[in-house]
Amino acid sequence: MASVHYEEIGEQIYRIETGLYRPGLAACYLVRSGDRLAFVDTGTARTVPALLAVVADLGLGPGHVDFVIPTHVHLDHGGGAGYLMAACPEARLVAHPKGAPHLIDPSRLIAGATAVYGKEAFERDFGGLTPVREERVSVARDGMEIDLNGRRLTFLDTPGHANHHGCVFDERTGGCFTGDTFGISYREFDTGRGPWIFAPTTPVAFDPDAWLASIDRLMALAPKAMYLTHYGRVERPETLVEALRRSIRGQAALALAEEGRDDPERPARLKSAVSAHLLASARAHGVTLGEATIADLLAIDTELNAQGLEVWLKRRERRAASDG
Repeated sequence: MASVHYEEIGEQIYRIETGLYRPGLAACYLVRSGDRLAFVDTGTARTVPALLAVVADLGLGPGHVDFVIPTHVHLDHGGGAGYLMAACPEARLVAHPKGAPHLIDPSRLIAGATAVYGKEAFERDFGGLTPVREERVSVARDGMEIDLNGRRLTFLDTPGHANHHGCVFDERTGGCFTGDTFGISYREFDTGRGPWIFAPTTPVAFDPDAWLASIDRLMALAPKAMYLTHYGRVERPETLVEALRRSIRGQAALALAEEGRDDPERPARLKSAVSAHLLASARAHGVTLGEATIADLLAIDTELNAQGLEVWLKRRERRAASDG
């Protein structure tokens, strides 16, 4: 498997590198129980051949895939769902009620992603979207239990990063597949203090209050580990959660400092503020990488976080104007 990087990071849980932008930025997960398989997150359309190669490397085939479970429909998490479902004839797609319609008809996802990334970058990095037939979709209600050949996975509604976000708790390992709800923690930023973690405030549905409540709900499960899409397994989540809460509150405060100042320069100010905030947080955690290296590793997240905060501000301002 020289062309595909994957690793077993729990009891028959495999972290698979998706190849988006750079190694170590985005993963998805394959869960095995006997000869039955479930994918949690899919990466992009361009990731799907690698996913199928991992299945083959385990001595199984596409017909052994029972479930495809995107935590939410942002393209780094669910962009490959349609292509993966087309390749796995026995699989059911399990998706959040607010996300499932966009995987059945991805036209709005395509339009939204093109608006955020631009047409050329969308096609280059994500490779397009293909619909999933409605009869193959199971809408994942909060608390829904998924039986993977005797291995119980529980879907939890966890809004905040997105209103169509869910997490998946694996009873066997006591770990949780958190998508973006438990934040981002790139391995390059690990220090003697452990992982550094921050919140992705990506467009378009950042809701800090809902997010904090979702984190509380996850922590009530007393999880032993979190399986992050960005990136990999992190241990002892109880030691990380307060930093994540501070990141959500801190970035929300950056945005609120700009509330009511809706001028053409506000997006640039927000981007600068987010960049400085993340750098300061990394330094406080003991990260000693050069400033240029940190900025490069965080370039995509800085841009998307600033965009998400701007969208959140505009939504707040529209609501205030309507209430007034």
